[in-house]
Amino acid sequence: MFLASMAGTYPHKTINNYIHNQSKKQPCLPFTIQVIKLIHEQLDLSDPMSAAVFACLTTTFYTTARLGEFTTPSLTTYNPAIHPSIALVHTETDCNGLMSTIFKLPKTKSSPHGEDVLWSVQHGPSDPHFAWTNHLNINNPSPNQHIFAYQQNKGKITTMVPLTQKTFLTTINKALMAGGQQKMTGHSIRIGATLEYLLQGVPFDAMKVKGRWASDTFRIYLWKHTQILTPYMQAVPDTHTVLIHHTINMPPVR
Repeated sequence: MFLASMAGTYPHKTINNYIHNQSKKQPCLPFTIQVIKLIHEQLDLSDPMSAAVFACLTTTFYTTARLGEFTTPSLTTYNPAIHPSIALVHTETDCNGLMSTIFKLPKTKSSPHGEDVLWSVQHGPSDPHFAWTNHLNINNPSPNQHIFAYQQNKGKITTMVPLTQKTFLTTINKALMAGGQQKMTGHSIRIGATLEYLLQGVPFDAMKVKGRWASDTFRIYLWKHTQILTPYMQAVPDTHTVLIHHTINMPPVR
């Protein structure tokens, strides 16, 4: 049924690539709120690097961003013209008094002129506002420094270094394994965030805009994870039905 519903919607090459990829590897598991809570339990958030990593995790998740948009490739490649800095963060309050924290991404994969992403306060240990405030209190980065720069001690000298993707993933996966979970990828964060918002009832079209999904890849990936997340979705069967309806019947992206 799955492949039949793809026929006529996707090019023959796309379907063949999907089948080929499925035979080579298992889909990466998506991050969930429970996974973030587990990581929170394993990290010492009074440690500068851990504080930055957890703030990056919750911000990346709740803004539905790509991990590479909030981390750097290496310690020496931070460029404020490409990577977000502290100066590019601000808050806005709407007419209902609801506040959001907005992050300006100077340059992204889909927009060379940059894009804004945002989150709002959440409940529980995964709250990005708590993690963000803790990071600022522990590391106190200056306006021109990388958004998740943290203090690193070398002997008697303390320097500020940008958070690299390698450091982020190493820290996250160490925490996951300590909690008895398997390693996860950076892409799992964006996928998990999208699914989490959909399960909370965010309209599909609104989520597509928030996640800045601009291709049919979004549809295919949600299709795959409808199967992966079946145990989670059973607690909210109505939402599960809506999610399946949208992922199968969503009109083509133009």
